[in-house]
Amino acid sequence: MPALASTALPVSEVAPGVFVHQGRYELQSPENRGDMSNASIVIGSDAVAVIDTLGSAKVARELRAAIKAITDKPIRYVINTHMHPDHVFGNAAFKDDNPQFVGHHKLRRGLEARTQSYMASSKDMLGEDAFEGSEIILPTLNVEDTLTLDLGGRSLVCEAQKTAHTDNDLIITDSKTDTAFFGDLLFSGHIPTLDGSLRGWLSLIEQLEARTAARVVPGHGPHAMQLPAAMLPEQQYWSIVASDVRKLIKDGKDLIEATKTAGQSERGNWKLFDQYHVRNVTAAFAELEWE
Repeated sequence: MPALASTALPVSEVAPGVFVHQGRYELQSPENRGDMSNASIVIGSDAVAVIDTLGSAKVARELRAAIKAITDKPIRYVINTHMHPDHVFGNAAFKDDNPQFVGHHKLRRGLEARTQSYMASSKDMLGEDAFEGSEIILPTLNVEDTLTLDLGGRSLVCEAQKTAHTDNDLIITDSKTDTAFFGDLLFSGHIPTLDGSLRGWLSLIEQLEARTAARVVPGHGPHAMQLPAAMLPEQQYWSIVASDVRKLIKDGKDLIEATKTAGQSERGNWKLFDQYHVRNVTAAFAELEWE
């Protein structure tokens, strides 16, 4: 593999032709420029696919430089595993490649509804310089159920999931190396964040634990992990949150009490716990109080 240029992000080859850049366990900031999630590259004999593009056009241009240091094959597909800003704002760096932008059939609706708020909040947290050139690019190719993309000598199977982390999560599997890309259906180290359905996510985790794959790439965490062990900490976290919230609701406690006590036994197991846990409990309470 050629040496990467100084302007290229570091990537690791986790399987033949499959490269992953590991994002930081941080909130978005001018210093990290939105480099907070994992981004993947799959290279076929004819073309390249990018899976998630990080949180700004500026940092995604360095992801593109990493690709161009490895191969001169065209970038045919940019796949977003879901709608969150740290996975989609880098799409703009690939506009000149004229790829198909691929997403869950509900991704367009999710992004259209949140474009203004996502733009404002990301610009505020990243600052003018780091956010420059970033924009929401809507999908041009929808995954209704299952969609297979041909890269030449290998195919990527994209599967639309039911509501879990969000209502527009995709799982992508590389047929050649049996590498599965779970996006934010799998967090490791970084606390999971809920923007969909807690019950749906717990149900999906059971299905994912039963899957077989040579390796799985999380949305946040190491470059690659193994099933079913990769899912267990996340399953434990959400199970404890659900159990604690249900008990508090049964005992007549309110949301304020829930945010102070539910899931606190998990504090030492996750980075960014203080930044996201109360939000998770709030979402869980809203969902579970009407069971």
